[in-house]
Amino acid sequence: MATKLLIVESPGKIKKLSQILGSDWLVKASMGHVRELASDGQDALGFDLTGSTVTCRFVLRQEKGQQTIKQLQAAVRQVKTVFLATDCDREGETIAWHLGQALHLKNPQRVIYTEITPTAVTRALARPRQIDQNMVNAGLCRSVLDKLVGYKGSPLLWQLQNGAKSMGRVQSATLHILCQREQQIQAFVPQDYWNVYVDYVEGFRAYYLGTNQQNDSQPSETPLLDDTSDTKEQANFESSKVLSASHADSLVQQAKANPHHIVSAEGKSTTRTPPPAFVTSSLQQVAGARLKFSPEKTMLVAQSLYESGLITYMRTDSIALAPEFCAAVRSWLEVHDPDNVPRKLAQHRQVKGAQAAHEAIRPTDIHKRSADLRVQLSADAFALYVMIWKRSVASQCQNARIRQTLIVTQSGNIFWQAKGQLIEFPGYTKYWNNISADVQLPSLRQGQILTLQQALHEQKQTQPPPRYSEPKLVQVMERKGIGRPSTYAATIQTLKQRQYAELIKGHLQPTKLGLEVDCFLADALPDLLQTEFTAEMENQLDAISAGKQDWQQYLTAWNRDYFVPALAKAKQVIKLHLSNNPAAQIGSPLRQLSSTQPQTKQQPGQHNQSRTRCPQCQSYLVKIPSSKLKKKYFLKCVSGCINTVMFWSERDKKWQLPHTGQTNDTPLETANAQVTQYSCPVCQKPLEEYRYQKDGQTKSLLRCSDSNAKSDSKHKEAVYFHTVKGWWSPKFGELPFKLDC
Repeated sequence: MATKLLIVESPGKIKKLSQILGSDWLVKASMGHVRELASDGQDALGFDLTGSTVTCRFVLRQEKGQQTIKQLQAAVRQVKTVFLATDCDREGETIAWHLGQALHLKNPQRVIYTEITPTAVTRALARPRQIDQNMVNAGLCRSVLDKLVGYKGSPLLWQLQNGAKSMGRVQSATLHILCQREQQIQAFVPQDYWNVYVDYVEGFRAYYLGTNQQNDSQPSETPLLDDTSDTKEQANFESSKVLSASHADSLVQQAKANPHHIVSAEGKSTTRTPPPAFVTSSLQQVAGARLKFSPEKTMLVAQSLYESGLITYMRTDSIALAPEFCAAVRSWLEVHDPDNVPRKLAQHRQVKGAQAAHEAIRPTDIHKRSADLRVQLSADAFALYVMIWKRSVASQCQNARIRQTLIVTQSGNIFWQAKGQLIEFPGYTKYWNNISADVQLPSLRQGQILTLQQALHEQKQTQPPPRYSEPKLVQVMERKGIGRPSTYAATIQTLKQRQYAELIKGHLQPTKLGLEVDCFLADALPDLLQTEFTAEMENQLDAISAGKQDWQQYLTAWNRDYFVPALAKAKQVIKLHLSNNPAAQIGSPLRQLSSTQPQTKQQPGQHNQSRTRCPQCQSYLVKIPSSKLKKKYFLKCVSGCINTVMFWSERDKKWQLPHTGQTNDTPLETANAQVTQYSCPVCQKPLEEYRYQKDGQTKSLLRCSDSNAKSDSKHKEAVYFHTVKGWWSPKFGELPFKLDC
């Protein structure tokens, strides 16, 4: 009978771990997070910020969380010792803490491992530790911070009435990167230029260099293809830019009229060090470029490999490798590729803030036969595994050695140049090629006379900066410090799900909605869009993880000193972005940005008129497109009745005002709502008076003026009706509540 319980996050690990541990162990999964912040209190935040203290209230995650905890409680009762083996990152540490709280564990044993192998798991279980409260505090701070920004900031977007759903600390900064690039593309003015070159009978091409010999010209460093580049990319040489056709024609004529000779032919050898093993961001970048995986797909496939015990943990920012693995690769190379065994391994600088206890992503056993794995794994999983294997082995190999050549020729007073490169020793590139293809030049000597075959020019045009591919965006997020390895894929996926960006021909392009959201936030909460601001918040979370910062003091100070004043200013900005027709006019900057999208027959700011009249002014309502609705549009008054909108009811087959269930025969005149001197019995904010029609008579009621009150269950019965004796509520009785003067 089992006496020990191991709780992991994913059920995919249970089978492999059970095989390793044997019958004395129960292995259960928490299915990720089991608790979350409650949806109570002010603005349904589930926490209170008082002075320098944060008080959080947690609840089980709906019915699924309740069932999971019930099953885990039953398992806890069967055993003597409980080990928490959630993932070895900040999120995993926080989940372990939540499990300890929810299961009322007195002394939970925390274990971490980076690979699901007998050696790693056994070693981890032999050295359990206490839950790292500093990492938990950082996780709690992140949860509170993200909910604070999302729940306080998103209602600002809702007032635009354009379909925007949310903003977020990392999400909005990432969207801003896409929108900035889109603005650069739209503002770009292409320029014509000419590429001038000569071909020689001796078998090479040289490009126009200039009219002055550049004696200091040296063979240039061959740039390495980065992780977002395809290995098929070729070296692309061009001449010095010629800006007119007449100048290009003149250069061609001079090349034909004058003899050519070698001015210099220089070569040098250089080395290239192997790249480090994969971390989360580089894995996503390379899988996107070479396998065409989205970041989300990359992480899902990598998760399956990890749970099968084939690779180490895939959420990491550390490039370190276990000494045992390095020794195993060296032994493999000594047998299979002895020329590639290095005297000294290449040293790479660790990413700032990386957790040294973690490892890079690597195979758990480099000796597994590919023929067997090809049968066991799906095509995608096998392709990703092979890529991880090659990169890991390459990181332990010899440097590559490259011969670079620079030839300068002359005709009259014009100089031409040709660049070549040849891989003399492949080294690590046998396993991981990130060097562009060879460009071989013939062996030539100084002063040698050349025979011109042809002189030509080709007209070209400067190109705007490209839109970001998903792997390129991950690279930018990493470089700018936005988010962390575990959030890159989820952030990009959120932008697509919110329809703020879409993937077109392999590149992310902000939608009209995304541009509108970014433009509004640039006015309302500009700091949250700045990468430096967001990166500094991530640095503070890292400081909390390291025990160098008190999370409650940081959070309350951030809210008090920055966020509360920023929200107050943002609410003033809303007035500038709204007019009598907020859905059609979101301020001129938005219209200018939106016009960068492909135009349809319907021009910006214009909407198709419906046959339904406004219940207040009787003007015809217009159709406002919305992909979120089944009918693909809703109706809005653009004749001065602010906030009067109607939605199609499939049940009643008619247009209805929101929330009230009334049709246009019984309008609730929200446009004419007036703030009263009475205060809400729930939150003490002012009540507003609304007029409505019932049985042919105009009646009035009072409701809370807070925009979030409609969705708050505590406000549901905070409604007062006008009677002969005054205002009366079925729950609260007569209205005695008045605002303090």
